[in-house]
Amino acid sequence: MRAQSSATDPSSIAVSTSPVAPGAAAPSSHRLGTAQAALGVVAFSLTFPATAWGLEGFGPWALVAVRSVLAAALAGSCLLVLRIRLPERRHWAGLAVVALGVVLGFPMLTTLALETSTTSHAAVVVGLLPLTTALFSALRMGVRPSRTFWAAALAGAVAVLAFTVAQSGGALTAADGYLFGALVVCAAGYTEGGRLARVMPGWQVIGWALVCCLPLTVPVAAVALAYEPVVWSVHGVAGLLWVAVGSQFFGLVVWYRGMAAVGIPKASQLQLAQPLLTLVWSVLLLGEHLTAAAPLTAAAVLVCIAVTQRSRS
Repeated sequence: MRAQSSATDPSSIAVSTSPVAPGAAAPSSHRLGTAQAALGVVAFSLTFPATAWGLEGFGPWALVAVRSVLAAALAGSCLLVLRIRLPERRHWAGLAVVALGVVLGFPMLTTLALETSTTSHAAVVVGLLPLTTALFSALRMGVRPSRTFWAAALAGAVAVLAFTVAQSGGALTAADGYLFGALVVCAAGYTEGGRLARVMPGWQVIGWALVCCLPLTVPVAAVALAYEPVVWSVHGVAGLLWVAVGSQFFGLVVWYRGMAAVGIPKASQLQLAQPLLTLVWSVLLLGEHLTAAAPLTAAAVLVCIAVTQRSRS
């Protein structure tokens, strides 16, 4: 693969010079970006239930390493077939942050947490993730959302946090340390990935991050599969395939594209709906109990999302 050239792609010139009605492109692009980010949220909402399924057949280290290897094989194949050039040297530091945050850190920490925690309790992480991502974005990229934005984001985070803690009985567990660490590294990875998605396609951002991890994930997968017992089951295989293809690759592709189109702070607020979706999947797929508070919390979260999407950055 050759180093990425700084020359402008002729196809991008053709697109940029084609006649477009004034004011038509931006709203259309914003709607498409919002839809892509929302699709990413739906994919992510299945991650915890799928991880719980995966843990029925694989150990935590094997599950995380194998999911990364499978996702990297898919991404690497796409990069090779399409003959995508290597990213410029200045982008590799950002790709390393994405790799450490969303490819390795978040999956590993949440998988360890889910060994002793329910999916409803673990959902507290993604409940706080939008606000944390917005904070990282403000520090990293100088983004300064309005006070209305921050108030709505904080209200949504508090609503989701209260709901998910209530679902877990209000008790803190040893897994909370893993969840807090996952929250921080994932927010950093989302922020850096969203920044990079402005200069390269989102699927290439996560694709290169996955490929970067292969020298580590391949030997870890081999060792983990040798030492952790594997129980082949439909749930175990289905959970592994979803976290590899759905969460680790497809979900991140559309998520980064959405963040690049609408901005990191606003896209991140769509994730306020993710814990509620996760709880619904937990009921349908894992048989966990969902209280009557869900509709009220869902309404509060939707209001907060609407406010953040309409507020001026």
